[in-house]
Amino acid sequence: MLIKINNYSMNQKPTHTFHIPVMGLAYTIDSPIRLAHFGISSVISITDDEIIEKMSAFYSEKFNVPYQEITQKIYDYRAKRITQYLNLVETIVKDKFKKFKTELSESKVFLESYASMLPNKSDIKKNLESFINDEITKKETIKNYLEQHLVSGEIDVNIMTKVDKENFNKKEQLPIEFNDAHAALRGFANSNLTSSVVLSAGMNPRLYSYFESFKDFFPDSKFNLKKKIILKVSDFRSAMIQGNFLAKKGLWVSEYRIESGLNCGGHAFATDGFLLGPILEEFKEKKDQLIQSAHDLLIKALGQKEMPIPQKPLTLKITAQGGVGTAEEHNFLLSYYKLDSIGWGSPFLLVPEATSVDNETLNLLANAKEDNFYLSNISPLGVPFNSVKGTTNEMWKQNRIDENNAGSSCPKRLLALSKEHDKKGLCTASKKYQDIKLEELETSKESYSSAEFKKLKTKITEKSCLCVGLVNAAYLENNIEIKGQQQGVVICPGPNLAYFDKEISLSDMVKHIYGNKNVMSDLNRPNVFVKELKMYVDYLRNEIDDFTNEISAGQIKKWNSFKNNLLVGIDYYENLFSNIDFFKSEKTKILNQIKKYQMQLNEIEIPTIVLI
Repeated sequence: MLIKINNYSMNQKPTHTFHIPVMGLAYTIDSPIRLAHFGISSVISITDDEIIEKMSAFYSEKFNVPYQEITQKIYDYRAKRITQYLNLVETIVKDKFKKFKTELSESKVFLESYASMLPNKSDIKKNLESFINDEITKKETIKNYLEQHLVSGEIDVNIMTKVDKENFNKKEQLPIEFNDAHAALRGFANSNLTSSVVLSAGMNPRLYSYFESFKDFFPDSKFNLKKKIILKVSDFRSAMIQGNFLAKKGLWVSEYRIESGLNCGGHAFATDGFLLGPILEEFKEKKDQLIQSAHDLLIKALGQKEMPIPQKPLTLKITAQGGVGTAEEHNFLLSYYKLDSIGWGSPFLLVPEATSVDNETLNLLANAKEDNFYLSNISPLGVPFNSVKGTTNEMWKQNRIDENNAGSSCPKRLLALSKEHDKKGLCTASKKYQDIKLEELETSKESYSSAEFKKLKTKITEKSCLCVGLVNAAYLENNIEIKGQQQGVVICPGPNLAYFDKEISLSDMVKHIYGNKNVMSDLNRPNVFVKELKMYVDYLRNEIDDFTNEISAGQIKKWNSFKNNLLVGIDYYENLFSNIDFFKSEKTKILNQIKKYQMQLNEIEIPTIVLI
């Protein structure tokens, strides 16, 4: 009998060494249905319960599964919609995985095609290839092997911790557990899934405390976790603080998912000049410290709760994502930093078998060049947001601005977080909010020059309705009716997508990751670390150039610290690339590029305060 440990039997390991992170509100909304039977793990956003309900109806009909509509009139509808959809996804994935294993055992052609997508060092790949080459291997032998060794990909979910708007019943504010992120967590916790919730966008103590309400997040009598916690972090200090906070409540962080602050898709949470390489180095050096610190706090908390106490630390994974684009980068990160998996996000937007993207947007992405990808200010959260020029959202938004009708109708209110003018909250992309701000600006027009006035007006009207724009591609791809005001499509790829210029099959994309095929035609793509370094140098320069407020001593100190941290990172990279056995053909080029950005950084002058 096989003893199960953390969702895998003792002789089962994850099939792949990559995962697909969450992308937007809906680009990975159904990725597990598309990919999990191949052993590929992916992440569903559970922020928007409306599209989740639409996808429940869509996939229930497609796979002939009974469907019960959950309207907004039903008590706790948001959590119930999420639970229903996640249970549906699990049902579909289990059925597809069962059929997939049968197909593999009955067709060596099918088996050969699948084996070609597996990591080159995979024991499963080697064994499957031996079955393929051995003409006398019986189907029953292959079937038994697949049953014992193949696992489906994880059906993980994502919650942006700060997107936790309070909700109201008319004028009465509902209890905190009906806040958006709280309800989403409850929806996942009540589902049948054995998987993980990825928490992103920083720490939310109230939400973290709410995890204690659900037994699935605590170890059972055999110290297994039915539901696990993954923290997306950008530095070691943040990981230690958040991990220990949760451990004090008896909650174990099963994975720290390190993401580049700038070289990523979606919202860009820039670090204080800390670069990805040095951050990964610190995690490698201090992993044992991270584990032991949390374990000591965990066993104390579990003892107080009279729960099972593990004698040794539970499993902890360290993974990374953000801008990875070649097999050599993938292998280097795995081997040098001892990582458990690498996240590949934006390139999969060009893989229709993997993500939900409409044809017009897919063509836009395939044809976009380096200069088309940029950090925008369109997010109502006030955080830089990775964007690409030429989206349909840009067109519709500009049309409304030109007609003096700026702003969104704000039908979903997921980002209605500003309480400056309404205690229930307003979204800064909404027409109601922008009308107020534009009127305030107009009354003080004489205080500004023409250029200053135009800049301030743009700052108000450039916000986009992400709640609608980030789901429209999925509606368009699946021919689901889009109602309400035209918002077009918002998409948030990382700048790494500039080097992928065509629609890619799933098989070819996976082979590219493992070095068995090349799907990139741009030979001038910079190394992942070099690209991030350039982005941080540009970020610092632009922040200083665009700064309009009065410069304080604190701001100057922050910029100097940012610059110094970048210089420390550059020293680290110069030493790293001079001594590693990877990137041999590019080593001189990489070191020259690092030197170039070091010179650019040194040319950036940090302002000083002149004492009179």
